[in-house]
Amino acid sequence: MGKLFGTNGIRGVVNEDMNIDLAQGIGKAWGTLLKRTIEKPKVAIGTDARLSNHMLKNAISAGLLATGCDIVDVGLVPTPTLQYTVKMKRFDSGVIITASHNPPQFNGIKGVASDGTEFTKSVEDEIEKIYFEKSFKLADWNDVGKVTFWDGAIDLYINGILNAVDVDAIREKQFHVVLDCGNGAGSIVAPILLKKLNCKLTELYCEPDGTFPGHNSEPLPENLTELIKKVPEVKADLGAAQDGDADRAIFVDENGTYIWGDKSLALGAKYATKDKGGIAVTPVTTSSCFDDVVKQNNGEIIHTAVGSPIVARVMMDKNAVFGGEENGGLIFPEMQYCRDSAMAIAKILEIMAKENKTLSQLIDEIPKYEVYKTKMPCPHDKKEIVMKTLAEQTKKDNNVLKVDETDGVKLYLNEGWVLMRPSGTEPIFRVYCESKDKKLAEDIALKYKKIAEEIIKKS
Repeated sequence: MGKLFGTNGIRGVVNEDMNIDLAQGIGKAWGTLLKRTIEKPKVAIGTDARLSNHMLKNAISAGLLATGCDIVDVGLVPTPTLQYTVKMKRFDSGVIITASHNPPQFNGIKGVASDGTEFTKSVEDEIEKIYFEKSFKLADWNDVGKVTFWDGAIDLYINGILNAVDVDAIREKQFHVVLDCGNGAGSIVAPILLKKLNCKLTELYCEPDGTFPGHNSEPLPENLTELIKKVPEVKADLGAAQDGDADRAIFVDENGTYIWGDKSLALGAKYATKDKGGIAVTPVTTSSCFDDVVKQNNGEIIHTAVGSPIVARVMMDKNAVFGGEENGGLIFPEMQYCRDSAMAIAKILEIMAKENKTLSQLIDEIPKYEVYKTKMPCPHDKKEIVMKTLAEQTKKDNNVLKVDETDGVKLYLNEGWVLMRPSGTEPIFRVYCESKDKKLAEDIALKYKKIAEEIIKKS
């Protein structure tokens, strides 16, 4: 973790740690970096629906303009819409003002590379270095940037999705979808897309509102009670919910059952590898049901560290057919290398249409596992020694089949797996355990948590 950038950009409470001074400084640092290799960089900028969107957009724009970058403002758009626009219109960079699923008092800044992917860690580190050193290179008075506006990003993005799925198969089914945009940026895209796919639509909170009056923008079961109730009530084929910036999608089946993100991720992987196998990429935290369905199709699995930008980069390097995270962040390379909720909704509809099965039938075919999660305190300065000692000790454990140190320490066991992963921002370890039996998963997690606690005491 850098001092400012986290797993997905910079985030903070508005007018506290996320303020106009920070945004303008990041803009100047970002522009300084771009100008090292590009004479007149062209940057696309967009926002989600938060109340502070214009404040922060104008501040970071001022910084970019001051260094001599030109800006194209594409308005209020989902994050994947901005990313697709950067890729397809060949911008040198992009910026989206968003805090994704965080509460309304938060906002953030996320950087996009020229290929539409999120910034690499090395780029973020260089921006931070320039920012903290204040080594900005400002343009002469007659070479500052200019701002133009373009309102074609949403049409470009929707047409991209329509070209990437079997539109005829979906339209023929005339699916009934209950859509919950959570008053987020997806409100201005997903309803249009679904209507173009000939879906009957029941809308919940499909008006952009940065106060999130409908419910919290994180698509967890407790926030989607209305969607869960509405789907069987109106006899819909499925429900779909988006987070605040619409890069993640969570589904509800026709019976009103909440589908956890690991299941929809595994479903996507199953059908991406169905005919020709191929490589599928996901972090070490993802459920084994993902591995199982890919292996059944003679595909190959690559596990990465946590973070969608890491997953996307590995997918590109390895020419993967599918990837994503277990939080509803599905990545379809035929569209773009980033999490994309609208594409995920269209693709799930395509799978239902082509397989001629309900969503519950498709999910029933995914192997079932039980997951237990907990956490434990650990000082930052002891995290490395805990991981090193834990890996060394457990390699001698007869119950440990394999030790994976991709991100933390993941132990593959006879009964499942357990992952001890240090937080990048908090003085804690997160403990994940998966097994076929829920009680066993808890017992295993607590066993290795206790081992780690003993290591901390002795270190």
